[in-house]
Amino acid sequence: MDREPNLLGEYLRARRELVTPEQAGIPVLGQRRVPGLRREEVAMLAGISAEYYLRLEQGRDRNPSVQVLQAIARVLHLDDDTYLLSLVAGRPRRRNRRPRREVVPSSTARLVETLGLPAFVEGRYLDVLVANPLATAFSPRLTTGRNRLRDLFLDKAEAAMFPAWEQTTAGLVASFRNSVGTDADDPRVIELVGELSVASPHFRRLWARHDAGNRRTTATITFAHPQLGAITLDREKLLVNGTDGIMLVIYHPEPGSESADKLSLLASASLQPATPGATRAKSDSAWLSRPPAAGSSD
Repeated sequence: MDREPNLLGEYLRARRELVTPEQAGIPVLGQRRVPGLRREEVAMLAGISAEYYLRLEQGRDRNPSVQVLQAIARVLHLDDDTYLLSLVAGRPRRRNRRPRREVVPSSTARLVETLGLPAFVEGRYLDVLVANPLATAFSPRLTTGRNRLRDLFLDKAEAAMFPAWEQTTAGLVASFRNSVGTDADDPRVIELVGELSVASPHFRRLWARHDAGNRRTTATITFAHPQLGAITLDREKLLVNGTDGIMLVIYHPEPGSESADKLSLLASASLQPATPGATRAKSDSAWLSRPPAAGSSD
């Protein structure tokens, strides 16, 4: 018979190993054989018995009080205890589940097509569900059927577009864990985590940390674009009402900036129809086909 996954225990153990004694205000005497805090140290700082905390990590008590979890969250330096609180028992596990089918509302899909900015729709598994031509022109990986996790970890060309790749991937994994929540038996989650854990040691290390953070709705990202050079864009993620976590993602530059000029050049080269009089579009396409000169940000 299948055993219920011990999500709470795995999370507590992973987070405990990331907190140093110095961070917890515990003096270090001699050599320590374990990373982070010991179980009895977490229990002491949280004001609970060591035996009770051991039961929590081992999965022998799956329904601690909110007060106990909040006390542990403070010890583990969790800025947000929402994910920790979601791991307590209480919801029956669903077996023999089929992958969820994510459907983009037709009005949202039409909106994406009409936007004059790179835009796409991202599902709760970070799949690209819809993308407009300018998004695909900006990155060929921004196209329907691709997955942002796979591409950021496994596609070298996509990874190269993010100078702050390690920070970007850490945030992406944390938001993915928060997005899928406690659906440990979701076939899509099992597929993605299994594939990436085998193919990417970096993903495997990040997943083992059990970081969980909200999908950041706003961010400013500087890309290293293969044709445009350095380009800085604001990114907005807007929740699509009536869906289970589907987000509309839009990249936009600061008006009047050099990045705005570069994006406009990409749009004119990629989206204008080829006609005998489209001399500027042909010129732009030729310019974009050349990589930036060494030492140039253009």
